[in-house]
Amino acid sequence: QVQFVESGGGLVQPGGSLRLSCAASGSDFRLYTMGWYRQAPGKQRELVATITSGGTTNYADSVKGRFTISRDNAKNTVILHMNSLKPEDTAVYYCNLDVSKYSIGRKTWGQGTQVTVSS
Repeated sequence: QVQFVESGGGLVQPGGSLRLSCAASGSDFRLYTMGWYRQAPGKQRELVATITSGGTTNYADSVKGRFTISRDNAKNTVILHMNSLKPEDTAVYYCNLDVSKYSIGRKTWGQGTQVTVSS
């Protein structure tokens, strides 16, 4: 079964940058559209960015121009580069299959990694 482990979060000042990493395990990772999601306290989980098996990307309007998603299929990794961070970016960030495409993604949420943007 596919599983994901996120890392790279931390405390940064507004305007700062972070690089989040996602290590994937399981079969057929190369075939899936992947996504980064985030959930702030008291809020619903939301989609941040997606990347297809071929490298096509899509971003939420709130992060467009600031975040970049990438993947290395040979290494089973997905990366989220986060620049010009804002306090409203504070959340737990999760890597997963694109749950809008694959129902199995409902069962593959990991622990996430905490990002806190504060002065």
